[in-house]
Amino acid sequence: MLTIACYVSAVQFAARTVATRTAAAVSRAGARRSAQTVPRMGSEAEMEKEALAQIKARLARQKDIMKEQTHHSEAEEVDEMWKWVKISLFVATPVCVLSVLKDLLFVEHDHRKDGPEPDYMRIRNKEFPWECSDCELFNGECWKKCRAEMAAEGA
Repeated sequence: MLTIACYVSAVQFAARTVATRTAAAVSRAGARRSAQTVPRMGSEAEMEKEALAQIKARLARQKDIMKEQTHHSEAEEVDEMWKWVKISLFVATPVCVLSVLKDLLFVEHDHRKDGPEPDYMRIRNKEFPWECSDCELFNGECWKKCRAEMAAEGA
């Protein structure tokens, strides 16, 4: 029940956030936008004229939006970019170095236990497509044992 209540409250929060952002966008735009994208039926010339008018209106609105949003000069934007490049390097480099050191010094990487595996670990639905069909590709001990058996059978 708790998870359903959390889900419902999250959905309500998201709906309020979307409604707030939509209202803010409409108030910034000044008027509601038209969702019409296809010209009304008429002669080909009328439809073309209406489509061009819609495209010109869309372009004009996009230019207005860009004028409202871009109040930084290009030099300021380049400075801001380099600031974040430097921050990323000064944060990412030590994190990467420390994580590599941690893995090398403190974490053991035992990929396979020594000794024979239990039967449930060696279930094969079909044979491997190489000469020693019961050996995994990088299991050197199994390959040596298999090749020794093959040499003993051939001799």
